[in-house]
Amino acid sequence: MITPDHRLKAAAELCREGKTAADVGCDHAQLACFLAQTKSKLVIASDVRDGPLEAARQTVFEQNVTNVKVVKSDGLKSIDFADDVIICGMGGELIADIISGCKFLNADTRFILQPMTKANYLRCWLCENGFEIIEERAAYEDQRIYAIMYVRYTGERNVPDEIFALCGKMTDGGYLRKTAEKLLKKADGMSLSGSAGCAGGEVEKIREIAAAILKRAGEYK
Repeated sequence: MITPDHRLKAAAELCREGKTAADVGCDHAQLACFLAQTKSKLVIASDVRDGPLEAARQTVFEQNVTNVKVVKSDGLKSIDFADDVIICGMGGELIADIISGCKFLNADTRFILQPMTKANYLRCWLCENGFEIIEERAAYEDQRIYAIMYVRYTGERNVPDEIFALCGKMTDGGYLRKTAEKLLKKADGMSLSGSAGCAGGEVEKIREIAAAILKRAGEYK
């Protein structure tokens, strides 16, 4: 059986039992095979590139799984249906673009998203386009912390505040502290560069947001 890394395992844990899953940007199909072996009735492993698709087919063959279908697709364009859509290891902007092209979106569709960059952009886009972030988890891998989001479509649009954009529904203290540390480093850099006077109080605002995030993490003193 496949043993996925912490990041992919955390994403797999959010998928539902007995459902059809789509692993978009499947790479070597390790996540797809793990889901097929443990909980999904069918997994569509897709990628837009021929190299990863060939690697995916090899993994499926080696794992001897019969409920993984490997397809070439630019995002979700060639996928007609899935209960759970998993998109891991892409930038937040690309993930948003892929979701916007979903043809089978309904109230029961679930998205498991792991952005490598611009998680704040993705959270804002989701809220502004009628999606609800149900839950967020943190995954630790190679000295990095990744956010994994569990999302559904509700049609209710809203504009999130700065703290939600940065942290969403994350409750992991390490993730929250890391986010606050980045903000404080940014504020210090602005102060040292002399840009604080031009920022119209932006430095102080950044520090206030960082303090609020630290308080949320239980570390504010």
